[in-house]
Amino acid sequence: MRSLIAVLACLIAAGAQAEGFAQRDLRTVAGEATASLEASLGGRIASRAEPGRLTLTCPDCAGGPMIDLLIGRQTDGTEERVRSGRTSMAQLEALCQARSPDCRLSGLPVAPAVGWITTYAIGKTAGSTAIILRDGDMLTIRSLASDGAIARRNAETLARSVAPRIVGR
Repeated sequence: MRSLIAVLACLIAAGAQAEGFAQRDLRTVAGEATASLEASLGGRIASRAEPGRLTLTCPDCAGGPMIDLLIGRQTDGTEERVRSGRTSMAQLEALCQARSPDCRLSGLPVAPAVGWITTYAIGKTAGSTAIILRDGDMLTIRSLASDGAIARRNAETLARSVAPRIVGR
């Protein structure tokens, strides 16, 4: 009987833990993502939506942007280290710069999740990647364009427009 009570207590406690993102199906934010980019870029966006991936392109827009949003998992402890301050944004930027010396990283205001955005060169083009973590769920917004400012603006636009619906409260 005591064993049964102990097992039930553990199951109830496990059920009360956080659930990660409020929304894990990117098809539900495809229209909003497309509209926010069209408003920002002033061009017609082509998109392809799947539950775990949303791809947006605008070949006729300045910078020829291509953006991927991906839902996944990150359970290596990064989120907890960032939340607790054991890993700072400066330390994350140093890791990024070890791969690409021109990498720049800053935090993203995505509470109750944690997040950051990087901007970096890729040959003659540029990329910007936003990472948003909550309870092991990860949203990646990877933006490629002809220059870093365009790539970053597109990633930030999407982080502002769709992250609140995906992250939840």
